[in-house]
Amino acid sequence: MAKKKKMSLAYQPVGFVLGWSGGWLAGLAFRKTWMAIRHEEDAPDALDKDRGWGEVLLAAAIQGAIFAVVRSAVDRAGAKAIERSTGTWPVGEKGGRD
Repeated sequence: MAKKKKMSLAYQPVGFVLGWSGGWLAGLAFRKTWMAIRHEEDAPDALDKDRGWGEVLLAAAIQGAIFAVVRSAVDRAGAKAIERSTGTWPVGEKGGRD
């Protein structure tokens, strides 16, 4: 149990860097996806007065899906790399977050 607690603490800085880089990567992926779908550089914001509900909600749904997938992929890859190098899953009692 103590080893898992130490591993969880040791993984925190790694998780932070992975989270930050994953967020950056997801933002890039969303911008590229929006450009491919709508041929516009800027996606609508919820407070864009000149954009309709459908367009704003579509952008939010696509952005949310991309961020969730990228975050999960980055978190999983980081945890698997730690497990391969140390033999211990980095966080949580059953692999989940504490």
